Amino acid sequence: MAGESLINDYTSGPVAKQLLNFAWPFMVSNLLQTAYNLVDMMVVGRFVGSAGLSAVSVGADLLHFYTFLGMGFCNAGQVIISQYVGLGDRKGLSKIVGTMFTFILSLSLVVAVLGLAGVDAIMGWLNVPAEALDSCRAYTVCCTAGLFFSFGYVMVAAILRGMGDAKRPLIFVAVASVLNVVLDVVLVSQGMGTFGAALATVIAQGTSFVFSVVYLWRRRERLGFDFQLRDLIPDRRNLILLLRLGIPMMIQSCAISVSTLFVSSRINAYGVTVSAVTGVGSKLSAIASIVTLALSQAGATMVGQNFAARKPERVQKTLVAAIVLGGAFAAALSAVIALWPEQVFALFNNEAEVLAMSLAYVGIAVLNFFGWALRGPSTALCNGMGFPAMNFTLGLIDGVVMRIGLCLLLGEAFQMGIQGYWLGSALAGYVFFIVMFPYFLSGRWKTRQPPVVE
Repeated sequence: MAGESLINDYTSGPVAKQLLNFAWPFMVSNLLQTAYNLVDMMVVGRFVGSAGLSAVSVGADLLHFYTFLGMGFCNAGQVIISQYVGLGDRKGLSKIVGTMFTFILSLSLVVAVLGLAGVDAIMGWLNVPAEALDSCRAYTVCCTAGLFFSFGYVMVAAILRGMGDAKRPLIFVAVASVLNVVLDVVLVSQGMGTFGAALATVIAQGTSFVFSVVYLWRRRERLGFDFQLRDLIPDRRNLILLLRLGIPMMIQSCAISVSTLFVSSRINAYGVTVSAVTGVGSKLSAIASIVTLALSQAGATMVGQNFAARKPERVQKTLVAAIVLGGAFAAALSAVIALWPEQVFALFNNEAEVLAMSLAYVGIAVLNFFGWALRGPSTALCNGMGFPAMNFTLGLIDGVVMRIGLCLLLGEAFQMGIQGYWLGSALAGYVFFIVMFPYFLSGRWKTRQPPVVE
């Protein structure tokens, strides 16, 4: 697997340096993705107002749920690929790539059709504020229609990440980000509102997906995947493996997303200003995730390779380095939001009501930042090992038991109102660390078999 291969081997060498070198393209990629999501919020907030901000916030949460349906299987594919790399199995690698292409792109079409058919019922269930309803529907319909491109890009990025390549996905995201920013400003400022913001995103993601597929096709010999019809026929063993790992990962992500949508629906009932502030808060959390998700994504591949290669000491070093780096970034963000809360919120919306409420969100933002910092290494361990039962359990605990349970307990039973919903959602972000850290210290994970050899 040397020479002209697209694959990078992380089973030897200095761990912390490798993690940083592997993670920095993820960080820039996540920064760019967050940037063009922030541009949606900023441009819509400026040209459409708080109603548009609320519409994009609610619509984005729903689209995240749809994306998570595919992302669970993409993450599972990344784990399988990384373990094939650790074992040096090129034949297995080629088969899982073909299986992912056919299954995940087919899934995107099914989700899009169902999402478009049920859009009106979903808008009602989410309690979208009346002022934002039409804008939210337009945004959601457009983005749902483009799920093929969204799923496709996430899939190709997962394939490359599993092989240890973080730089090419960065290039594809850069293309999408620049195009999205330009189209956002042009379309929204010309009176297309939230539909224009959604259309800009779909066009940008579609362009990025096409470029990424062309890249893989031109390097098909190094990948060992020819893009012929026979390669796209799902391999039974790898499809079963993808489903076995992907379904729990999907349930984990979707349980968290559904609980977020539930909490959002309760928050939306407080009015458009509260909905707008919560939307800005979610974007601040997205900024926190720039580094921690990168460490999680890079860490999952490094954990997967070293777990399959039976090098537990390198797994441990990877996770410790991820905790230290993620914690430092969370501390820096906390200082910024604590010192300049109104200035930060004014980047998205300068309405007096929104800025006044921003002061009450500072403590919640800090909790969210450190929750992300601890969640990243925990998911890296769980996903890198390919531990479906743990993913399933954590998804239910985080999403159903903790997020919904704490929000209702604090917001309703303790009558804390919106502060209770914000606090409950923030505290739920620590579930992964609370469960996975003792498991990591116990050392029991070292006795597990990699899924690709079970």
